[in-house]
Amino acid sequence: MRLPARALLALSAALALAACERQPDAAFGEKVRAYLLAHPEVLEETAMKLNEKKQLEAQKASTAAIDKNRAALERDPRDFVANPGGRVTVVEFYDYRCGYCKVVAPEVTRLIRENPDVRFVFKELPIFGEVSDTAARLALTPMVKAKGVDIYNRWMADKGLTEAGLDRHLREVGIDPARARSAAQSPQIAQHLADTQALARSLNIQGTPAFVVGDILIPGADVNALKAAIIQAKAGDLKRIS
Repeated sequence: MRLPARALLALSAALALAACERQPDAAFGEKVRAYLLAHPEVLEETAMKLNEKKQLEAQKASTAAIDKNRAALERDPRDFVANPGGRVTVVEFYDYRCGYCKVVAPEVTRLIRENPDVRFVFKELPIFGEVSDTAARLALTPMVKAKGVDIYNRWMADKGLTEAGLDRHLREVGIDPARARSAAQSPQIAQHLADTQALARSLNIQGTPAFVVGDILIPGADVNALKAAIIQAKAGDLKRIS
């Protein structure tokens, strides 16, 4: 958005006057300040333009980071994946004790159920303390992965998830908590979590949940944006096939 013509003329005149009369910098600054106080819309327009520029730069940087890390995002064989045969992919970074993750979880499972042609990749990103760390480690064990969506639903639905709650839900689906906890101490799982954290940093993900669909990064529990991105990704995939 360009500055109004009158704003440009006025500022140009001030510059010319300052140059001709060799006014001190303070005098020139006062003229500019007076003009901006009289025309605050110029500041609003400038702020809007700067914001648009920052958003565009952030979008470009995000797209480049996604492209660079595409394989780690979508095809890490260590991740749990729902609908593994889907043609397009949704990636979710989440924490089992994150309130917004819990809010969006029923929508995620509904999308999984209603879109068998969409792969859902689950990325453990524990950021809310010890219980979150334990849940993430347990979720990456082979026995818990085998109950992937079921456990995801149970732990997300538990509003005040605790260590005891983790074990209770494991027993409910037929998993021995002690055996799962022993498996969760694997150094391979620790490395997997470290790799996911590094991946999140490279994408400048600041919190959970965060979704990646195609070249689009969706921070937060924005279900409408997620659904729109899935529709867009499906349309692009169909064009490539045809």
